[in-house]
Amino acid sequence: MEFSGQAPRLTQRPGTDVSVSLRMLVLIRWVVVAGQAATILLVHYGLGFVLPIEGALAVVATSAALNIAASWPRRASPRLGDREASFYLAYDMLQLGMLLFLSGGLLNPFAMLMLAPVTVAATILSRRSTLLLSALTVAAISIIAIFHLPLPWRDAPLPAPPLYIFGVWTALVLATVFIAGYTWNVAEEARRMRDAYSATQLALAREQRVSAVGGIAAAAAHQLGSPLATIAVVAKELVRDLPPDSPYAEDALLLLSQSERCRTILADLARQRDAETGSPFTTRLPFSALVEAAGEPYRVEGKSVLYSTAAGRDAEALPVEEPLVARSPEIMHGLGNLIQNAAQFALDEVDVTTTWSEDTVAVDIVDDGPGFPQAVLARIGEPYISGRTGTAEQHMGLGIFIAQSLLERTGARVSFGNLPDGGAQVVVEWRRGTLEGVDGKLAMKEVLS
Repeated sequence: MEFSGQAPRLTQRPGTDVSVSLRMLVLIRWVVVAGQAATILLVHYGLGFVLPIEGALAVVATSAALNIAASWPRRASPRLGDREASFYLAYDMLQLGMLLFLSGGLLNPFAMLMLAPVTVAATILSRRSTLLLSALTVAAISIIAIFHLPLPWRDAPLPAPPLYIFGVWTALVLATVFIAGYTWNVAEEARRMRDAYSATQLALAREQRVSAVGGIAAAAAHQLGSPLATIAVVAKELVRDLPPDSPYAEDALLLLSQSERCRTILADLARQRDAETGSPFTTRLPFSALVEAAGEPYRVEGKSVLYSTAAGRDAEALPVEEPLVARSPEIMHGLGNLIQNAAQFALDEVDVTTTWSEDTVAVDIVDDGPGFPQAVLARIGEPYISGRTGTAEQHMGLGIFIAQSLLERTGARVSFGNLPDGGAQVVVEWRRGTLEGVDGKLAMKEVLS
């Protein structure tokens, strides 16, 4: 069994379509430029350490000039792509490396700021751009560790033990690799969850629209029934009273036939709605009927889906009545996704068993397919994982995540496993009081809370 379902498809994997705010990068650079200029002036004039002041200020002025060029005239697009943002941050890193070259290299206590562009890149850029910028940072650190002007000092320059320089170099290189890897993975996971919850929102909105259309159709069938009956009665009287040779006889027959056709269409809509919900005016229906209605749209050709029920008994051996529940879009879409997923990877058959007792209600979905791969069984429910190799557009593992998210919002507990003799098993369980309290109109924003 793989992770599929009717999940809204995303055209790209998270993190591959990078869009960075130019205004944010410009603002960050202005803060850096102001900090660099203030530090250079304070160290040179305030503390009395002799710096190559002209060269250092020229490097800072270059950054200021580039910032002005980026801000004015205003760009046509206020956002940068991955490549543009990479060049932007690469320049900032090289500019900082040049300042460190002029002021002692790795002996300068501000050498740790070389990690700043890498940290920003790992947060907002793609994996490839982050790796390239990290490699460039390591190369720059290595160069200024060997080639640099002496550290400014009042008397004789401080000696630079090679072992100390090597230690600082090692620390900065390891910090670059660790920060780039760790920060990028954390940011990527946040992007994955954001996109997955967006897909969940779209799935729920679609299910709510389908449910709303069904309600409108049922209401229309009821409200239009009486006017159409009146029109049909009048049309029959006209057909009966008009002489056969009357020029209006044909029009009366046409009016009668079309009114009967409208009544047939509305009756079909009402019957369809009744089959789904029991009655257009009944807000609750037996839970087993809801389960069958949830799985009906997701049938897979060549696979049979068998529905069964098993009611519990109380202490006096009396059957426990089946719970009546609301037609919740969350439950409909969640169970439908799980049933479709089982049918898609079953060999021949899927068994859906609905059970209830005085305390709990459960749906057991079992298929005769290969089951969940052991390598990913523990990660089921996370977005963008799959039991098979394939392209990013092959569902991307969103179906199970969406189904579990929607069902858990109704109070369900969803568990996944494999049967000893083969096949996958999904169990969805509610406390009976919680399930019967679901009103069928959970706010969409609750799904994302």
